Amino acid sequence: MSEVSSGSISLVVTSPPYPMIKMWDDLFCFHDPKIKAALDNFSGDKAFELMHKCLDPVWKETFRVLHQGGIACINIGDATRSLNGDFKLYSNHVRILHYLLKLGFAILPNILWRKQTNAPNKFMGSGMLPGGAYVTLEHEHILILRKGGKREFCMESEKVNRRKSAIFWEERNVFFSDVWMDIKGARQGFSEKSSRLRSGAYPFELAYRLINMYSAKNDTILDPFLGTGTTMAAAMVAGRNCVGYEIDSKLKNSICDMCENIIDFGNQYIDYRLEKHAAFVAERLKTKGPLKYNNRPHGFPVITNQEKELIINEVASVKKVANRFEVSYSDSPRYFTSINFKENLPEKNAPCKKKTQAGEIGAGLKQQLTFF
Repeated sequence: MSEVSSGSISLVVTSPPYPMIKMWDDLFCFHDPKIKAALDNFSGDKAFELMHKCLDPVWKETFRVLHQGGIACINIGDATRSLNGDFKLYSNHVRILHYLLKLGFAILPNILWRKQTNAPNKFMGSGMLPGGAYVTLEHEHILILRKGGKREFCMESEKVNRRKSAIFWEERNVFFSDVWMDIKGARQGFSEKSSRLRSGAYPFELAYRLINMYSAKNDTILDPFLGTGTTMAAAMVAGRNCVGYEIDSKLKNSICDMCENIIDFGNQYIDYRLEKHAAFVAERLKTKGPLKYNNRPHGFPVITNQEKELIINEVASVKKVANRFEVSYSDSPRYFTSINFKENLPEKNAPCKKKTQAGEIGAGLKQQLTFF
């Protein structure tokens, strides 16, 4: 990734091809013909290791481009496979973690993403007879690693930007759990044409959540396995810059389709996020009374002092130039008066009644998102 300067990336959010999952065999075999020979000879362990050696250079580059304190979030699933009648687990997350440790990454607590299934009665093996059945894999791993020590926000401008990038208290309680059961592996909310995602693609909400957890507005996000552009879409909505790489040229149209639909989809998703906060506040007011703090930009109640400067800007415009998207945002917070919080707010902090116009573009928040 020679286009990316060393130490210029704040966060990596990605999901690579999964070794030993059949849908990726052709891709890995194209990069190393010895993999096909290993599979043809039923040498599963050899094929597994050779596939990971195809991924290792990407992790090495990931370490290079991250700045000190930068975070890498890698969504990876383990694989089960039978070769010549020999069924076994191939633990992709363990192999990747082992290599990342050698590079110098520090492992942080990881997340189990429990992918909901519509087939609760499925099984592998001998069914109800003991001794020959296998547990089905219905979760994936989100590996979280850091380069160096904890990131520091030293300058006052950095501290202000960090406060503007905060998440809600109730979001924190869900996001920073080590098991995620509330995100389904479903299609994205883009157009029908652009939603033809590979089955390995993760949902928009997963990428959006990780970006809000581990980066601040104006940071640059990297996805070295861009696919259909889910990470880039989430970065657009979250007000971050992004760089992405994808070797499958057939996916370029999907990335461009995503861009064409991101304004409506992104602002609808922001509304969904605000609606969830409104419902939380309404329930809290009913059960425990007024909240202690008020968010200044949006004018609604919040639980903690750290949420007072949080601002969610709506996506105002997207312009495509070659392989780059330039995104501008409203200078004002996303308009929201779904629930009347007046009983909890001083008059001077009452919700703004004037809807922000898309034309009121803030010069201070314009992002660039590039794919190669």
